[in-house]
Amino acid sequence: MNNLSFLKYVLCTALSLAAAASVCAADFPSIVKNIKPSVVAIATFEKTRAPAVSFSGTGFVVGDGLTVITNAHVVNGSFKANTENGADASLGILVAKGEGTEFRAATIVAIDEEHDLARLRVTGSPIPALELGDAGSVLEGQAIAFTGFPLAITLGFHRATHKGTIAAITPIVKPGIDSRRLDPKVVAQLRRAPYSVFQLDATAYPGNSGSPVYDTETGRVIGVINLVFVKGLKETAITNPSGISYAIPVNFVQELLQKKM
Repeated sequence: MNNLSFLKYVLCTALSLAAAASVCAADFPSIVKNIKPSVVAIATFEKTRAPAVSFSGTGFVVGDGLTVITNAHVVNGSFKANTENGADASLGILVAKGEGTEFRAATIVAIDEEHDLARLRVTGSPIPALELGDAGSVLEGQAIAFTGFPLAITLGFHRATHKGTIAAITPIVKPGIDSRRLDPKVVAQLRRAPYSVFQLDATAYPGNSGSPVYDTETGRVIGVINLVFVKGLKETAITNPSGISYAIPVNFVQELLQKKM
């Protein structure tokens, strides 16, 4: 290959890569548009409360369009607390309806406390479902995005999308410097079989719990947001976010879906 041919080859390759990058960039907004209808708000409804609907986290629709995946702590922290206090609260989801929202009742089908996942069954007509990907094919450095309700619905029923990368695939339990740093939750986790989670170079907020993490090129779900690394007090998760979030790999969602209840 002479110099002229080589230069032509390099130029053509560069143009091809640029064109491919342009196509991918153009496709991502379409992927987000398709993802958003499947992302729902997890909430409770209580007639005697003002407001009657209380937001507790994010979830997403899978399967036949009537199955919702979220975090176990999202339903445990709101619905169970209300019912234990004697409140007549109903668990459900909020979906868009016209210019407003609609509350649709849901029941807890299965809870996976170890992996912080919950499977809900909702009423009404099917909602567009997301496709699940393969957690085993996820690589460090891979581009990801997640869509949810980062600051609850106090700012309106608007799903927000954040982009980032898989920063690390890391064990769920952080090593303690010494025995004094080991709390009961950490000890309990150490006694169980270890598993890895996705550490994200992306900023998630408390309302993002249960948000689907997906591949930016395919839109397939590869994980579920469940934890934000907080610097100092909990309040700093909003005012001074660390930019480090964690997600449960989607293979645990698939296992939860296969359980017969």
